[in-house]
Amino acid sequence: MNLRRLLLPALAMSAIVLLSNVLVQFPLNTWLTWGAFSYPVAYFVTDVCNRTSGPALARRVAWVGFAVGLLLSACFAPARIAAASGAAFIVSQLLDVAVFNRLRQQSWWKAPLFGSVAASVVDTAIFFSAAFAGSDFSWLHLAAGDLGVKLAMAFALLPPYRLLVARLTAAA
Repeated sequence: MNLRRLLLPALAMSAIVLLSNVLVQFPLNTWLTWGAFSYPVAYFVTDVCNRTSGPALARRVAWVGFAVGLLLSACFAPARIAAASGAAFIVSQLLDVAVFNRLRQQSWWKAPLFGSVAASVVDTAIFFSAAFAGSDFSWLHLAAGDLGVKLAMAFALLPPYRLLVARLTAAA
């Protein structure tokens, strides 16, 4: 295993988790928090790793991102958000890897799109119910808004995904 192939995506994943866990505490309106815009990039990182280096590296990146992101989030976000994020993150990332691998031989866009969509639904359900149930946040609205942004980002990140994968595979 090449440590260099793991390091940059794992650092990116950890930063995305931390940033999202801080930003989710700040509602933009009754339907969205700022974290809705940063978190979907985690699936982008996983999918690029999966396509260019395979599922084993994608899972390692997810686990390292989980561990480092959880530790950092425990320092900068409330414990309930950090714990909910950790649980939702690792379940959804591993689901993304599994769905991606099942579809990897089909059209270039199907694996990242359907993996991200499935993972987004699961992540949203786990995170928002665990992080905000019983709180003053209108978490069902926030979950719906967050899921809408994740789904839109799954589509919006397809062109950059294709360009980055092409560049990375050409450089390899």
